[in-house]
Amino acid sequence: MPPNPSSAKPFEDDRMLEVIKSLSELPFGELMSVYEEGNRENGAECYPDLSANLQLLEAEQDFYAYLKCFFRQQDSFYALWRQDGELVSALRIEPYQDGWLLAALETKPDCRNHGYAKRLLHALLAYVEETNRLPVYSHISKQNISSQKVHLSCDFREILPYAVYADGTTNDSCHTYCYNKKEL
Repeated sequence: MPPNPSSAKPFEDDRMLEVIKSLSELPFGELMSVYEEGNRENGAECYPDLSANLQLLEAEQDFYAYLKCFFRQQDSFYALWRQDGELVSALRIEPYQDGWLLAALETKPDCRNHGYAKRLLHALLAYVEETNRLPVYSHISKQNISSQKVHLSCDFREILPYAVYADGTTNDSCHTYCYNKKEL
C-alpha cells in the first residue's frame, strides 16, 4: 500500500510530485493536455469516420471511462510532475505481481527533452521505496527508444523481451523493464 503522507511532495522552487489516489482528485483537463498526442492517435484509429475534434473528444471520454475502472483497483494511483505550476508529465501505477507496474509515462510534447519524465520517475521511485514494496515494472514498446533511455537512466533493467499483463497474456512488441533497488 502506498504511504499516506500529503498528496504533494514539494521540491526546491516550484517543482513537485503529486500523487493522486482518486478520480475526483485528478485534474482531468490538465491531464488530457499531457496525453493529447496519444488521444489524437487513438481517436483517429478508433473513430476514423469522425472529424479530428470529435475523434479527440471520443478518445478523451474513453480515457475517462478507463480511469473509473483504474481507480477502483486498490492502491492504484497517478503520479504527476509539475514544473512552475504547469502539469508537464504523468504516469499511472498499480499493484502488479510482487510489486508495482507503471504505465502511460508521458510528457507534453512542448515540454519534452527537459528531463521532466526522468524527474517524475526518480520522484516516483523514491515515493514507492518508502513502501518497501519493490520491484517496479514497466512495459515499454520496442519502438519507444526515448522511454527505454529514460528508464535505463533511472536504473531500470530489461528483464524480458516481451510484456506479461496481469491477465497472463503477453505482448511481443514490448520489453519488460524492472527497477529493484535491492538488486542495485
